[in-house]
Amino acid sequence: MEAPSEAHGKLGGWITFPFIIATSVGLTLTFAGWQSNLIVYLIKEFEVESIDAAQISNLVNGAGSLIPVLAAIIADSFLGCFSTIWISSIISLLGTIFLALTATLDSLRPKPCEVDSTSCSPKPRVQYVVLYAAIILATLGSGGTRSTLSTMGADQLDKPKDQGIFFNWFFFFWYAASVVASTAIVYVEDNVSWKVGFFICVATNVLALVIFLMGSRFYSNSKPGGSPFTSLARVVVASIRKRKVPLPSTGEYFYHGWESHSVAPSKNCRFLNHAAIESEGDIKPDGSTAKSWSLCSVQEVEDFKSLIRILPLWSSSFFLGTSIGVQASLSVLQALAMDRHIGPHFQIPAGSILVFVLISTAIFLALLDKFLFPAWKKLTGKSLTPLQRIGIGHVLNALGMGVSALVESKRLKVAKSNNVDQGSNIVPMSVLWLVPQLAIVGIAEAFHYPGQVALYYQEFPTTLKNMATAMISVLVGIAFYLATALIDVVRKTTTWLPGNINKGRLDNVYWVLVVGGVLNFGYYVTCAWFYKYQDLKEVDHSGSPSDE
Repeated sequence: MEAPSEAHGKLGGWITFPFIIATSVGLTLTFAGWQSNLIVYLIKEFEVESIDAAQISNLVNGAGSLIPVLAAIIADSFLGCFSTIWISSIISLLGTIFLALTATLDSLRPKPCEVDSTSCSPKPRVQYVVLYAAIILATLGSGGTRSTLSTMGADQLDKPKDQGIFFNWFFFFWYAASVVASTAIVYVEDNVSWKVGFFICVATNVLALVIFLMGSRFYSNSKPGGSPFTSLARVVVASIRKRKVPLPSTGEYFYHGWESHSVAPSKNCRFLNHAAIESEGDIKPDGSTAKSWSLCSVQEVEDFKSLIRILPLWSSSFFLGTSIGVQASLSVLQALAMDRHIGPHFQIPAGSILVFVLISTAIFLALLDKFLFPAWKKLTGKSLTPLQRIGIGHVLNALGMGVSALVESKRLKVAKSNNVDQGSNIVPMSVLWLVPQLAIVGIAEAFHYPGQVALYYQEFPTTLKNMATAMISVLVGIAFYLATALIDVVRKTTTWLPGNINKGRLDNVYWVLVVGGVLNFGYYVTCAWFYKYQDLKEVDHSGSPSDE
C-alpha cells in the first residue's frame, strides 16, 4: 500500500481533520473497549487469580505507553506515519478478532469448574496461548497508532495556532471515546455478552481503518527524516570514540555544523564535549560530517545535556505513576467485591469504575483554564509555573492514596461484621465509596500531566520538542511495570494480597503508597529547588531570552 504523494496537488489542511479524528475515535473505542474490562474477563472467563489479572492489566497498560514511543521512532526513521498507522491498525484488528473468538468458541476458553468439585478438567494450554497472543497483538497495534495519529494530524496543518486547535480537539475526542468505551461497551460485555462487546470492538477497528484509508488522497505525507533518539545516541557514541582526545580551550576547534559562530560547549557534563571535537578526516569539503557517528555539532551536544538536566525531575514522577497504576488495577478488584447496584435494575460494571478518573480530569482541566488559573494570577500577579503544577499534583495524588486506604479499611470492617467470607464475596457497601479517591487522583492528573508536558516543551531545545510527549509515555510505561513489580514484592513478602481481597489487607498497600508518595514528594521538591530553567540564549544561540 502506497503512501499519498504530492501528485494529487495541494494536500493536507483541515479537510483531513474528520478522517484523523474518526480514526482515533474508532481505535480508542477498540482498545479501551476490551482493555477497560480485561481484569473482569480474565477472572470470570479464564479463572485467572484476581491479583494475577491485575498484574496482566498493568503489563498491558505499560506496553500501551511504551509502544507509541517505539512506533514514533519507526515512523520518524523508516516508514513514515501513514504506513505505520495502517499497518498497526491491521495488527490491532487481528488481535481484537482473536480476542472476540475466545469469547465465541467454547474450545478457546476453559470450561467452568463447579465450586468444591473434584472432577475439574485440565485447562488446555492452547486456550491461554490464543488469549495472550490476542492481547499482545491488540496492544501492539493500538500502541502503534496512538502517537503517530496525533503527529500526522498536526503535520497536515502549517500554522502553530491551527496545530494547537487540532491537539485540543484530538485529546477531547480521545477522552470522550475512552469514556464511551469504559461505560457503554463495558456495559454490553457485562450485561449482554462478551462476544457482542468484543465484536463491537472489531467493528470499530474495521471502521477506523476504512475511514483512515478513505482519507489517503487528502493527506500530506512527510518523508521519514530521522528520529531525535538517533541524534542523542550519536552524541554518546562519538563521546566514547573521542574520549582520549584532549578538550580544546576555545570554540574554533569544535564542530558547529552550518552555524557561523564558534562558541565552546558549556562546561557541565564535559565528557560529552568530546563528541564535538573536530579531527582530521571528520569534515567533508562541503562542510558536512564524513562520519556522523564520530562527530556531532555543539548544538547536538547541548541538546543532549538539556535532556540530562531534566532527568532527575522526570525520574521523580516514576513513583507518581506507579501509585496510579496500583490504584487503577486494585480499584477494579475492590469494585468486584462491592455492591455495584444503583437502583433495582442497574449495576455499574466493575471495569467502568475508572471512568471517574477520566471525568474528574476532564472537568478540572476546564475549571483550571477558565477559573482557577486566572484567579491565581489575579491574586498573586504570577502564573503557576510547570514545576508548581507538578508539585500540587504530587500532593493531591498522595492524598488520593490516603483516602483509598481509609475507604478500604472501612470496606474490610463491613466485610468482617457481615461475615462475608462465609457466603458471597460481595460486601454490602456501595461501590460509590470508591469515587472520591478516584476523583482526587483525576484532579491530581489535571495538575501534574499538563504540567510535565509544559515543562518539557518549555525546557527542551527546538530539535527535541517532539520528545515531550514521548517522555511522558516512557514515564507512564515504566511506572506501570514498577506497579507490577511492587505488587509482586508485596505478595511475596506479606499476606496483604490473597486471591480473595476480603481476607487481605489492601489498606496496608495503600498506606505504603502514601508513605512512598510523601518521600517521593520530598525528592521532587529537592530536584525542583536545585533546578534552573534553561538559558535559551546559551543553548539556542538565538538571542531570545528565557521567560523565566
